[in-house]
Amino acid sequence: MNGFPFAIVGFDLDGTLVDTAADLTAGVNHALGLAGRSPLTVDQVRPMIGLGGRHMLEQGLRATGGVPDGDFERLFGAFLKAYEANIAVHSRPFPGLIAALDRLDALGVHTAVVTNKTERLARVLLGALGLAERMATIIGGDTMGSGNAKPSPAPIAEMIARCGGGRAAFVGDSIYDVMAAKSAGVTSILVGFGFLDRAADAYGADHVIADFDALVPLLETL
Repeated sequence: MNGFPFAIVGFDLDGTLVDTAADLTAGVNHALGLAGRSPLTVDQVRPMIGLGGRHMLEQGLRATGGVPDGDFERLFGAFLKAYEANIAVHSRPFPGLIAALDRLDALGVHTAVVTNKTERLARVLLGALGLAERMATIIGGDTMGSGNAKPSPAPIAEMIARCGGGRAAFVGDSIYDVMAAKSAGVTSILVGFGFLDRAADAYGADHVIADFDALVPLLETL
């Protein structure tokens, strides 16, 4: 480990590793169109991301007139189909991510993803971007069963177990990421460039980084 203080660094996916806002917005707007609603902008959808696709679509429907009785499952299915078919049209890793992963790999650190996206869609997206094979484990919002997505600490505890144990840090962009990390007893790091819905200092994270160039230097000091 070359004296590096962390054995494991976990990451959220949407808004942390990858800027997925445009592709998620396109999927939401496809479903909204089927419901006869006006489309939303990327800026409107961005703060709706974080608790999974179902929650995001519900928020989009509420913002455009309410959730239609008896029609949500059809619209959600249409969203999932459209999103998966276009999952990496615009989605790209945030600047500096690849270099940070390279550095963590060189230090012998296990990297992992814990997301509220379904595990299957997370694997599809990460695979399309060439990131899946870089992760020691990928845990989705459905991996641990009902009630065990973030902000529950269960998926972070599972991440640590799957990576063989050791000191861990978790990097995310939402209050659910911070809550899960704190409940799991691991260092929480907020990415200030993510899909934030409030000022960065309002999240209560242990540390905030402005870009991925700052991640490894910060971890080295802790």
